[in-house]
Amino acid sequence: MKVEIWSDVMCPFCYIGKRKFEAALNEFDNKENIEIVWKSFQLNSELKTDPSKNTVQHLAETKGWTMEYTRNTIKYVTDMASSVGLNYNFDKAVVANSFDAHRFIQYAKTKNKGDAAEEALFKAYFTEGKNTADHAVLIQLGTEIGLDGDAIKTILKGTDFSEEVKKDIAESQQIGVNGVPFFVVDRKYAVSGAQDSKVFLETLTKAWKEHAKSNPNAIKKSADGTVCTPEGDCK
Repeated sequence: MKVEIWSDVMCPFCYIGKRKFEAALNEFDNKENIEIVWKSFQLNSELKTDPSKNTVQHLAETKGWTMEYTRNTIKYVTDMASSVGLNYNFDKAVVANSFDAHRFIQYAKTKNKGDAAEEALFKAYFTEGKNTADHAVLIQLGTEIGLDGDAIKTILKGTDFSEEVKKDIAESQQIGVNGVPFFVVDRKYAVSGAQDSKVFLETLTKAWKEHAKSNPNAIKKSADGTVCTPEGDCK
């Protein structure tokens, strides 16, 4: 049974949602029969990469918030991440356009490394403060998860896998994805946001029971949770 996950590298709730989904999957009796497919989504396709600014500064400037309010807002997200074992360092996170990172993920998927690529990028962005738009960084991350560095270099120099990224984004619009993370289970049930792991487990169980008779064109949203939207809202 397929689970498709629309996500963006710069979305804090996407990394949290990944951990919560993984916790549910570990409890799911038929986890060996689940195929996870990561899908591209850009929260801000017009974002200009700026290594001179961190996410805290960028958020305060773009939202018109005071630094105190910005840090209080970020603390809420940081605490949520900590609750699932993640260490977020927003003071180190580099403002970076995610399009090339998504092309990198699309290539990784062809080598059955999609999940590893997502994990590496999330960690690089939120924990390690690496510029995920920097080709050298993407090549390094790729080689660390077992991909061909020269192949990645060639891909990033050109436009390879751009259409795959755009196709995922267009598909998200067709099925009504308004924010990420967005999980579609067996093309029948959808879970929006970084839900509690028990919600994911319940959805997986329900979908699995109906798998044989499921209608692949009918998507039912079973729950809403914290998401990031293209308008810049994370709630």
